[in-house]
Amino acid sequence: MKSYSQQPYIPALKYHALTRFYDLVVRLTTREGMFKNKLVELAAPQAGEHVLDVGCGTGTLTYLLAEREQKLRIKGLDADPVQLERANSKVAAIGSQISFQQGYAQQLPDNAQTFDIVVSSLFFHHLTTHQKREALAEILRVLKPGGRLHIADWGKPSSRIQRLMFFIVQLLDGFETTRDSVKGTLPNHMKETGFTDVENSRFVPTFLGTVRLFQAKKPSKQPNTAQLN
Repeated sequence: MKSYSQQPYIPALKYHALTRFYDLVVRLTTREGMFKNKLVELAAPQAGEHVLDVGCGTGTLTYLLAEREQKLRIKGLDADPVQLERANSKVAAIGSQISFQQGYAQQLPDNAQTFDIVVSSLFFHHLTTHQKREALAEILRVLKPGGRLHIADWGKPSSRIQRLMFFIVQLLDGFETTRDSVKGTLPNHMKETGFTDVENSRFVPTFLGTVRLFQAKKPSKQPNTAQLN
């Protein structure tokens, strides 16, 4: 099977030339400060915990996590080396235990049961349904038992106007990958992967659609397959 690292990569704004404008576009159109700070609040990282930021982009969420709790070990992962360069520059002054690595959510380079928390922001809507399930399975693998997953991403529109505005995102990022967002099926994928305590009641209306805050846990104990059979 062809590895993801060998497949063509499409930047978040579709074209590499637009990467320099990514932070500005996200800040102006998505109420970024509100939903990312809320995600950090819900994740409630504690000193000494190990956190993975999947699809970290330019590192804004990584920065906010480190700013809240400086005694975290944080790793940001993204497929775009240009974004990672910007992320490194953004967190350079914090001095926390932060590292970045180029890679793909569907093939995480980490050992099983490594992280206490996995977070992700405006990343999953770039994946097809199959890729979402692959990424969730990988996240479940690298989380410690009882570990927490927190995702902020486009979800089921909260109104007709929000649905109409989301067409802009679909035109830019593709209808195939954003179909799950419109239908609100990410929580189902999380449950089917094996996550428990799945919630997505919190949301933030934006100029481009509804950003929902998804959270879930990896079971503290894995099912006993011998008993199931």
